[in-house]
Amino acid sequence: MADTILLTGGAGYIGSHTYVELVAAGYDVVILDNFSNSRPEVIDRLEVISGAPVTVYTGDVLDPAVLERVFVERNIAAVIHFAALKAVGESAEKPIEYIQTNVSGLVNLLAAMKKHGVHRLVFSSSATVYGEPETLPIPEDAPRSYTNTYGFTKLVCEQTLEQVAASDPRWAFGTLRYFNPAGAHDTGLIGEDPNDIPNNLMPYIAKVATGELERLSVFGNDYETPDGTGVRDYIHVVDLARGHVQSVRALIESGESHTVNLGTGKGYSVLEMLKSYESACGHELAYSIAPRRAGDVAASFADPSKAHAILGFQAERDLDDMCRTSWNWVSRLKNT
Repeated sequence: MADTILLTGGAGYIGSHTYVELVAAGYDVVILDNFSNSRPEVIDRLEVISGAPVTVYTGDVLDPAVLERVFVERNIAAVIHFAALKAVGESAEKPIEYIQTNVSGLVNLLAAMKKHGVHRLVFSSSATVYGEPETLPIPEDAPRSYTNTYGFTKLVCEQTLEQVAASDPRWAFGTLRYFNPAGAHDTGLIGEDPNDIPNNLMPYIAKVATGELERLSVFGNDYETPDGTGVRDYIHVVDLARGHVQSVRALIESGESHTVNLGTGKGYSVLEMLKSYESACGHELAYSIAPRRAGDVAASFADPSKAHAILGFQAERDLDDMCRTSWNWVSRLKNT
């Protein structure tokens, strides 16, 4: 009988792609989502892609009653925890909401897992826990810090998991530090669909490509990078989703915790992404140079070697594939 995996926030951007990869790998999957930053029609699209009904609970990890219901009704083997608020800028304006959702939400989830004897959790962390990196590429043992409230919540969550793991050897956690997810599913049925003006580069460029936004503001062109614009490690969301499957499988099979970067190990600049997206959509995209943003670093990219050694993880898709699948998704979305 297949193991059942609970995905909190499973209707979101990364969660939905992970659902598809888990089902393809033979797992039974249950989604819990409050649909605050995702859309109910995602569930219908997942049913089309997977060819089977989706088990979904509508609710919030801040609600212990909903968590209790899920764990009572489903024989959960492990949890992949995506449910969180994630906008860096907004986190500075709403620190209480971010700490409550991201930190208290995790604590609620752990309490429910403990009660029901579930001790395997994959945690959606972030490269923001490295603050301003001292070395590139960034290894997992780099010093941790934060430059914003969002990063603070991810760091506190990581430290919480470390405390819990130290208290009881039955616990095993897969802490996955994402770099910058991008792209969409090859079917064009699921992808990144922010409810308002995007915080991340690719969805912003996508809205310029569809005409929803007039131009891209490039924040700084005087960094010490090849073209002067900021360099980041972008990873295709399907590669990222596969990393979650490998992580949860390792936890179930070995019972040992791991903390790994999920990235490509390569950095792409803002202008490189813009150029690649122009090739994908077939027309030029307007942009203007704006002042640097406070807290932005010149470059950030992963050392992914540990993820390869422990999980067998390796990113397979490049920037052009990220832009091509993104354009396929947003152009289909605009025409439906």
